Amino acid sequence: MKFDTPAGTNPIDQMKVVGKAHNRIDGALKTAGMAPYAYEHHDAVNNAAYGSIVGAGIAKGRIRAMDLSAARRAPGVVAIVTAENAGTLGKGMFNTVKLLGGPEVDHYHQAIALVVAETFEQARAAASLVKVDYAESEGRFDLKAEQSRAIVPENDGAGGRPDTDTGDFAAAFQASPVTLDATYTTPAQSHAAMEPHASMAAWQDGKLTVWTSNQMIDWTRTDLATTLGMQKEDIRLLSPFIGGGFGGKLFLRADAVLAALGAREARRPVKVAMPRPLVPNNTTHRPATIQRIRIGASRDGKITAFGHETLNGNQPGGSMEPAVVQSRFLYAGANRMTRNRLAVMDLPEGNAMRAPGEAPGLMALEVAMDEMAEKLGIDPVEFRILNDTQVDPEHPDRPFSLRQLARCLRDGAERFGWNRRNATPASVRDGRWLVGMGVAAAFRNNLNLPSGARVRLRGDGTLIVETDMTDIGTGSYTIIAQTAAEMLGLRLDQVTVRLGDSAYPVSAGSGGQFGANSATSGVYAACVKLREQVAQRLGFNASDTVFADGEVRAGNRVARLRDGAQEGEIVAEDRIEWGDLSRTYQQSTFGAHFVEVAVDSFTGETRVRRMLAVCAAGRILNPQTARSQVIGAMTMGVGGALMEELALDHRRGFFVNHDLAGYEVPVHADIPHQDVIFLDEADEKVSPMKAKGIGELGLCGVGAAVANAVYNATGVRIRDYPVTLDKYLDRLPAVS
Repeated sequence: MKFDTPAGTNPIDQMKVVGKAHNRIDGALKTAGMAPYAYEHHDAVNNAAYGSIVGAGIAKGRIRAMDLSAARRAPGVVAIVTAENAGTLGKGMFNTVKLLGGPEVDHYHQAIALVVAETFEQARAAASLVKVDYAESEGRFDLKAEQSRAIVPENDGAGGRPDTDTGDFAAAFQASPVTLDATYTTPAQSHAAMEPHASMAAWQDGKLTVWTSNQMIDWTRTDLATTLGMQKEDIRLLSPFIGGGFGGKLFLRADAVLAALGAREARRPVKVAMPRPLVPNNTTHRPATIQRIRIGASRDGKITAFGHETLNGNQPGGSMEPAVVQSRFLYAGANRMTRNRLAVMDLPEGNAMRAPGEAPGLMALEVAMDEMAEKLGIDPVEFRILNDTQVDPEHPDRPFSLRQLARCLRDGAERFGWNRRNATPASVRDGRWLVGMGVAAAFRNNLNLPSGARVRLRGDGTLIVETDMTDIGTGSYTIIAQTAAEMLGLRLDQVTVRLGDSAYPVSAGSGGQFGANSATSGVYAACVKLREQVAQRLGFNASDTVFADGEVRAGNRVARLRDGAQEGEIVAEDRIEWGDLSRTYQQSTFGAHFVEVAVDSFTGETRVRRMLAVCAAGRILNPQTARSQVIGAMTMGVGGALMEELALDHRRGFFVNHDLAGYEVPVHADIPHQDVIFLDEADEKVSPMKAKGIGELGLCGVGAAVANAVYNATGVRIRDYPVTLDKYLDRLPAVS
């Protein structure tokens, strides 16, 4: 099915199952500990061995020699894999550097060996006995120091042009009566998913099966085949349950490759779970950014010039953190400029982390908008609404498919009690606490990918849905079941969903906020085909049939749905493909975040008191799971604003705080009451589901709203994240 015209009325519009709050159908398995994750498929293989990864102890250089003798003699050791015995390995399309290093070392903790033993403890102990002699080279580790040598990347990291120009930014900025020119920095951040990267691999008759924690089954299967020099059809990848990913598991990583190589060398199944300290340096992270924002405006608050420049570092051949993406669409203004620059560095690979681009970009942009509003003497909410637009600012002939940013801001301001905010910083006290409110707009582009599914109607009237879509804790099982139930007129408990298996049709996968809308649209397409086959078997005209309450109806005729499959199971398969509507209309999601904080006037400790998110993201397929995604994203935003930072050793080129003891993330005690509002909208130009993504929008802008609230509370403006007390303690108002 090709979606190339706006969706008219269709079966999803019944909203009997879709759009309703439902508990996650996989929830019972997870809460009971019965959902098998990648490392836990104990019944799938016999006699599994355990692999322990040896990570490089330098950030740049080469291995002169590797002494494996003590490790080989260690108790329980079955095999050792290094670049010398692994054979010729390729590099997948989505990997920036080799996943098994040697003799060259590209970054700290790059995998250079796998020790396989009978038990996990034996493998880990033996791995510690591997002795490596390095020839260390000088590396490039400091983003500021590399700024002057930055290059123009091939694209902006999101597939667009690296630089854009509309009108005459320089002249307009110089002529603007009110201007802002400020630089903001965001640090490197780690995904810190609850489940570490883990895989189990088994070979049989030259074919490979890998159970792995991965968000994108087909991408990873393809890149694993490229890496191992195999036919893709000879690999089966399974990932039915994932304990968090946030973009860190979008691509093939070392755990899957080494599990496959270890199993081949040991001639038995091998499990590899990456220890937590290896994850930040070995896998991927969100790169640090340096962003310069310039805004010019007339005295009445209309933006006349807008410029956003960003820099991040990555390995040679690596991509941008597309931090200017939202700035090309969010606010009006005729004279515009955006720039992307990339510093080639020798740090671990930077890549996608939840809301790549918009998350760090809005942390800068929305503070700049607050600063500009203050200069103009305009309320921050009204300043944003004043510069709202219904067309793409860089291409004014291209309207938004549906844009309710102004309503998000107005509704949020009313719900949050924004009119009680004192615009004078450091003027509200609650005992020893300085209290402030902050706001930020939220923006995330809508993305759609082709996605397929197979549906099976059985003789008992139940339905099976099969697709290689994954569930990273977001509720994919549930919304897919809801879609199929709505299309066939069934109850939710009459639908069985099977996910995360490369034997199923290729889906969009989970990532980039494209998963829910794309995957359910693929299920929609397959169900349309199944409805046609059922109608044909029952002798109905497919265009006139109604599927409801387990029945098929047309005119005065009624038949049971199950009767269509009495002669045998009916199977239908299709995929959704996308036409040019995304080119004709700018498709985006919008929101507004409101935050109240309190800062201890003596110690500088910051406490978030309450939070509100208002989201406009098309049809909400399941308000319950959608809310869970948004409050999780808001929590992540608090972490990004106040505590999350990979501390970099600029001499040795590695992230020092590479575990959850040193890399701080929010805990329950850090998070106050969270409120979420979804605007009622259905965007017919984006998909037959009329939905968009929501999981990343909830993060976009949160950090800036927190930072703006801290400023309103203290009068101290922080432009370098995270907003830690050492950056403002000495500038707090005097304690009376």
